[in-house]
Amino acid sequence: MGGMTASTGSRRVLLAAPRGYCAGVDRAVIAVEKALEQYGAPIYVRHEIVHNKYVVQTLERKGAIFVEQTQEVPEGSIVMFSAHGVAPVVHDEAAAGKLATIDATCPLVTKVHKEAVRFANEDFDILLIGHEGHEEVIGTSGEAPDHITLVDGPEDVAKVEVRDPSRVVWLSQTTLSVDETMETVDALKEKFPQLISPPSDDICYATQNRQLAVKQMGAEADLVIVVGSRNSSNSKRLVEVAKLAGSRAAYLVDFASEIEEAWMEGVTTVGVTSGASVPEVLVEEVLEWLSQRGYADVEIVKAAEESITFSLPKELRRDLRAEAAALVGDESSAAEGDGSAE
Repeated sequence: MGGMTASTGSRRVLLAAPRGYCAGVDRAVIAVEKALEQYGAPIYVRHEIVHNKYVVQTLERKGAIFVEQTQEVPEGSIVMFSAHGVAPVVHDEAAAGKLATIDATCPLVTKVHKEAVRFANEDFDILLIGHEGHEEVIGTSGEAPDHITLVDGPEDVAKVEVRDPSRVVWLSQTTLSVDETMETVDALKEKFPQLISPPSDDICYATQNRQLAVKQMGAEADLVIVVGSRNSSNSKRLVEVAKLAGSRAAYLVDFASEIEEAWMEGVTTVGVTSGASVPEVLVEEVLEWLSQRGYADVEIVKAAEESITFSLPKELRRDLRAEAAALVGDESSAAEGDGSAE
């Protein structure tokens, strides 16, 4: 079981691997930091760049300004779109406001957007499995509003109607529980036997890997602590997965200070993990909190290796390259001017 040892009765921590930042979140956070370095503050960001309180507060201190609507950004400013993606109308709003845009949408979300456009162009009815009101769902739905119907869990299936049951496809929000999504898909297939699946799995690799690690530790953990924010879909799913896997209790906390002493009563084994938008420093603080209370023995529960990285948004890469080229040019000119040679 992922390298876990049998319980000895002493207090211990099972630490999930992988956990924390996925490639899309890492890219988005670095994009805001690089933009602030490159263009100076303020950089406006439409919605939270990722769903994590600590990350948002840290970037605000550096000069990022988070807004809910594009119209809140002053004309001529720079606005960055969050990792969750935006609908085409948001790009139109930015153009109308003469805003320079940096699109930090996770490439895996962009993939779902492209699938939505393709299936809409082929006149399919698209059943989008996801949570109503989530930024990612709003963005994907906006790609093909006339073709997309939101299905928020298996209980929604009964009321779904389509034009032609032979031309129906399902897509999903990338941060859902794998098991819950497949339960919804099974219910949809029962109603629409010719339902087509997307060409590749929509649920993010990182979401799946973090859930798998929690499943592996859940049966042995008396308590699972998930580090993540309340508005983080993938973090909330980890709490659900932990309980389904057999943990007596599971809680979501932003910071170690939110852990309650009462939770530890009768607890021998604590599982610890973090959502895909959580920096490791917050996990380290939880481990320190536990260590001070006798949970110093930490065992890694390894479910998968992750090596995926994504390049920065193209607009930012272009300007960083231009600056680097200009610096090289300046150095060459200076070398020629003072007569020095390499």
